[in-house]
Amino acid sequence: MAASEISSRSSPASDSKSHPATIPAPPLINDASATAAYEHYLRLPELAKLWSSENFSQWSNESVIKPSLQALEITFRFISLVLSDSRPYANHREWKRRLQSLAAHQVELIATLCEEDGGGAPVADLRSCKGLLSRDRSSQEVWKTAGTTSVVSRTSEASLLPRLATWEKSADVASVILFQIESQMQRCPFTLGLGEPNLAGKPTLEYDLVVRPLALHALKRSPGGSNEPRNHEDQALCTIHQILESWLFAARLLLARIERRIQGKEWAQAASDCWLLERVWKLLSEADDLHMLIDPDDFLQLKSKLVITTDSEAYCFRSAALVQVTSSCKDLKQRVPSILGVEADPNGGPRVQDAAMRLFHGRQRGDGDNPGKIDLLQALQAVEVALRRFFFAYRQLVAAVMGSLEASGNRAVYVPWESLDPASQLFLEPPYFPSLDAAKTFLGDFWQQQQKPKRR
Repeated sequence: MAASEISSRSSPASDSKSHPATIPAPPLINDASATAAYEHYLRLPELAKLWSSENFSQWSNESVIKPSLQALEITFRFISLVLSDSRPYANHREWKRRLQSLAAHQVELIATLCEEDGGGAPVADLRSCKGLLSRDRSSQEVWKTAGTTSVVSRTSEASLLPRLATWEKSADVASVILFQIESQMQRCPFTLGLGEPNLAGKPTLEYDLVVRPLALHALKRSPGGSNEPRNHEDQALCTIHQILESWLFAARLLLARIERRIQGKEWAQAASDCWLLERVWKLLSEADDLHMLIDPDDFLQLKSKLVITTDSEAYCFRSAALVQVTSSCKDLKQRVPSILGVEADPNGGPRVQDAAMRLFHGRQRGDGDNPGKIDLLQALQAVEVALRRFFFAYRQLVAAVMGSLEASGNRAVYVPWESLDPASQLFLEPPYFPSLDAAKTFLGDFWQQQQKPKRR
C-alpha cells in the first residue's frame, strides 16, 4: 500500500490540532458597536424574526428553505429598484444581466434544497380543486391539457415577481426567471407558485404564507440611513447585504445539518450538504460583486455619510453571521478522524493521514460506505477552497470599490502578521485539512515514483 511505503516520511499535524506550532488562526472578532451599527442599518433583528419563525411544525426543512426563498424575494425587489433608477449614468443593462444571473443561481440552490425535502411543506394540491376557482383568490386560473383533469394554477399575490412579469422594463428578466423556476423545480415534489408554467401540474408551495413578502419588503429601508427619498446607493447597499445575510443564515443551519449527518454516519447526505455549502460561498461572492456596478462617486459620498472607517478590509467581519459561518466551516476539520474511523494522534502522528491514504488508494474504495466517505472528504476541501476564494475576491473588491490605499488603511508594505487585518490573515493560515492535504501530496508522489522506469 502507498500509505505504508511513505507514511514514515512525514508526520503532519492531525486535522483536529491543525498545526499548533505555526501561525494561529486569526480572531474574527470586530468591535461590538460597529457590529450593532451594521445590524441596525440592515434591520437584521427584524429580518431574523422572519428567517427564524417556524410556522409549519411538520416541515422539516422550513428553517433552511425559508431564508433562501426570502433572499430570492429580496432579489426581485432589487430588480425593481434598479430598473426604477432614472439616473442617466446607471448601467441598467448590466444590472439586469447580473441580477438575472444571481436570481437563477439562487433558484438552482433552492431547487436542490427542495429535492431533499423530507415532506410536510405547506402546499396546495391543484388537482383537488376540480377546476373550481375560490372567490378570495384573484390569482387563480383554470387550465386543462389533453388527457388530464382540470388544474387550478395558483400564483403568489404578494411576491414581486408576477408584477415584474407585467412591467415592460422587467418583463424579459422575469420571464427568464420564471422559466428557470420551471426548469430547476422538475425534480422537486412541488413548485414555488410564482407564475411559472407548472406544466406538470405539481402542488404549489404556499409562498405567501412561507415567505411573507409584504413583511419582508417593509424592511427595505434602513433606519438612520440617508434622508434623501431616492438614494439608490443607500438602497442598493442595504439590499445587497440583506441578500448576503439571508444566505448566511441558511448556511448556518446547513452547517448544523452537516454536523448531525456526520454524527449519524450519513456520509452521502452530509456530502450533498457540503457541496451545497460550497455553492452558497460562490453565491455570496456573486452577490458581493454587485458592488462594482454602484456609481463610484455616489457610493463614496454614501460611505462618508455612513462613516465606514478606513479599516474597510475588515468591514465584512461586522457581520456576526459571516464570522460564525467562517469559524464553523473551519471547525469541520475536527470531523475528519471520525469520518475515517480513527482517533487523532495526540502527539501529532500521521494516523489520520494513513487512514486517508488507505481510503483514497484502497482497492475496495468503491465498496460499502467508502464512496460516500470519499465524496464527503472531497466536499469538505471544496468548502475550504470556496471560503478562501470568497475572502480573496472580497479583498480585491474592496480595493477596486474604495481604492487600494484606503482599503489597506495606509499601512506599510511590510507589516507583522499580528498587524494584518483578519481578511489578510486568512491567506496565511495552513490548510484546514492537513491530513487530507498530506495524503494527497504523498499519494501523488507515490504514483509519480511508480511511473519511473525501474533500475536494473
